[in-house]
Amino acid sequence: MFESYGKGLAFKERPSSKYQIKNGERGMAKFSQKVLGNQKFDVVVVGGGSAGISVTASLLKRDSDLRIAIIEPSNFHFYQPAWTLVGSGDYPIEKTRRPMADVIPSNATWIKAAVSKLHPDRNAVQLSDDSTVFYGQLIVCPGLRLAWEKIEGLQDTLGQNGVTSNYKFELAPYTRELIEKVRSGTALFTQPPMPIKCAGAPQKAMYLSCDYWLRNKVLKSINVEFHNAGAVLFGVKEFVGPLMEYVKKYNAKLNFSSTLVKVHGPSKTAWFDVKAEDGSVMRVERKFSMIHVVPPQVPHDFVKESPLADAAGWCLVDNATLQSPAFPNVFSLGDIASTPNAKTAAAVRKQVVVVAKNLLALRNHKQLSSKYDGYGSCPLTVQKGKIILAEFGYGGKLLPTFPLDPTKPRKSAWALKASFLPRFYWAGMLKGKEWITKCSEV
Repeated sequence: MFESYGKGLAFKERPSSKYQIKNGERGMAKFSQKVLGNQKFDVVVVGGGSAGISVTASLLKRDSDLRIAIIEPSNFHFYQPAWTLVGSGDYPIEKTRRPMADVIPSNATWIKAAVSKLHPDRNAVQLSDDSTVFYGQLIVCPGLRLAWEKIEGLQDTLGQNGVTSNYKFELAPYTRELIEKVRSGTALFTQPPMPIKCAGAPQKAMYLSCDYWLRNKVLKSINVEFHNAGAVLFGVKEFVGPLMEYVKKYNAKLNFSSTLVKVHGPSKTAWFDVKAEDGSVMRVERKFSMIHVVPPQVPHDFVKESPLADAAGWCLVDNATLQSPAFPNVFSLGDIASTPNAKTAAAVRKQVVVVAKNLLALRNHKQLSSKYDGYGSCPLTVQKGKIILAEFGYGGKLLPTFPLDPTKPRKSAWALKASFLPRFYWAGMLKGKEWITKCSEV
């Protein structure tokens, strides 16, 4: 199991599971440095995920003399967009993880520690061992926290009793095992209240499962239900129609305003709070053969409790410049930022350029000219071999990269997601290579 920020990540591994992938020693902090005394860096980056590594590489590519520290407690770095394909058996799990030491830029300092508090009023980050790191500029990008504990009983049964989730490295292969095992009964798929990372992922798991069952001629014996805490299938209206065609094809039952609140694995029972139009809530019990759970997702406490947070606990920034309105030397990007965009790696790819350019402009006493348009991409895997490549920005504005109808499922989009993008991620994005990252300038 990997370490990360925050609490609520407990996972009870099955002792005999073939999916228990051992943590090797290769990833153990070859660039790590114990913080002694009060060290100061030009830039401190909180988080070693997609946003943290990419923005560090981008900054150092532009100015190799910058002294940058990345604060990250984890031993491993994960390519999470592939976990949907791992769950359907279309991508190897081992290719989604690399030692953290292998992806951190060699001329950055890795502080292998957790953050306990942010003190933007004195340009300081307090670590869990009470040491302090000071900065000239701060980039806040620790991602969000998967709050498994908010669903009663879930942590006691994850990875067994037919309870799985593609949102966790150790569990994605179990999803595939369940898909192959289920031949009849009820399959439940859940989506919690927004915001969540990759808002399309909950239904992607359903589509790929149904496609497998359809191809193996057992779908007619399986009752498929999608329980969505929200009120719509997808937040951009242009894609709802094409997605509904697949919902009908797979004969899946949609349940809106239905939030998973409790799971009991041994009895294979789930409970949902269903909100009616008049605001009343009814607790509904459902039996299952398998259930794919997407956990509630929340800001890390050290961000939520800091002066940088908005009312909901996310790191408040200007939607265009990604700069904190209260602390001009602080920027944020990725899942923790308050921007109302889809929380995806594709969004990070664009945000990295904006933050890198604007932070360096600030250091050089120039105008912050780079603007983020809310771009995000959600490759909707509606069946094996075909994807609807949903790309959009603020307000649901369609922002397709290619001159094709973005609402049509395509084999080329599958090849992009399953083959090209993973290779580009490891060899390009994390190395500061900025592919199709043009942002507006003023």
